[in-house]
Amino acid sequence: MRVVELTPRTWPVLEELFGPNGAQSGCWCTWFFQTNAEMRANGSAGNKELLRSRVRSGVPVGLVATGDDDRPVGWVAVAPRLGYARLARTKVAAPVDDDLTDVWSVTCFFIHRTARRRGVGAVLLEHAVRYARAHGARSVEGYPVDTGGAKKGSGDLYHGTLGMFTDAGFELVERRGANRALVRLLP
Repeated sequence: MRVVELTPRTWPVLEELFGPNGAQSGCWCTWFFQTNAEMRANGSAGNKELLRSRVRSGVPVGLVATGDDDRPVGWVAVAPRLGYARLARTKVAAPVDDDLTDVWSVTCFFIHRTARRRGVGAVLLEHAVRYARAHGARSVEGYPVDTGGAKKGSGDLYHGTLGMFTDAGFELVERRGANRALVRLLP
């Protein structure tokens, strides 16, 4: 597997991975950048353009993975926490301290249906941590789902699983509701 930063050059890989539906219901992995009203107003085409404009501006947004055949297999959104406006307003991701300088967030995963259950998410998480650290991250946070060992559909797991994050060395900072958590990896 090859994992690379999403740039204007690699944009076609993401387009192929997300397909005409923009990953999850036309989101184009922009949910954390905007409000519900903005999401509705933009629709799939507007969300796609929002993400593309961020990529063109050079703002870090995430990484894409391709398999041995150069076909896209996965995506992870990773960027400075302060760039995700919605994280400041959601209880699941509410900050645990006041200093958010150099805190990066892993917010979303999208694994192609043909590549699921093969460890792609774990590889993407590993690369996301490396990428964040290479760009000055003091810590990396995630907001995963605690499945409690139960099988969940892919639509419920786009934040990643608690087990995947803890297996990668993240520490549980706080449980957030019955099935969500805030996790953090320090240097």
